[in-house]
Amino acid sequence: LSLVNGERAKFGALQSRFASTVSSLQVTSENLSAARSRIMDADFAAETAALTRAQILQQAGTAMLAQANQLPNNVLSLLQ
Repeated sequence: LSLVNGERAKFGALQSRFASTVSSLQVTSENLSAARSRIMDADFAAETAALTRAQILQQAGTAMLAQANQLPNNVLSLLQ
């Protein structure tokens, strides 16, 4: 009887681990489905426009910094 109870406990623990794994896999599957849906529903034209805008703003910022860094040299050359 003790042996049977021990085996039942082992099987119960194993069943619990399986249930936990199944639950985790179901959550992962739902998350993947939601992510796939967001990707498929993306408005590619709007996203491309937003990316282009961000790139232009970044380039403009870089150009402004380059000009600002050059300004002291320009002032110095005028004073010489």
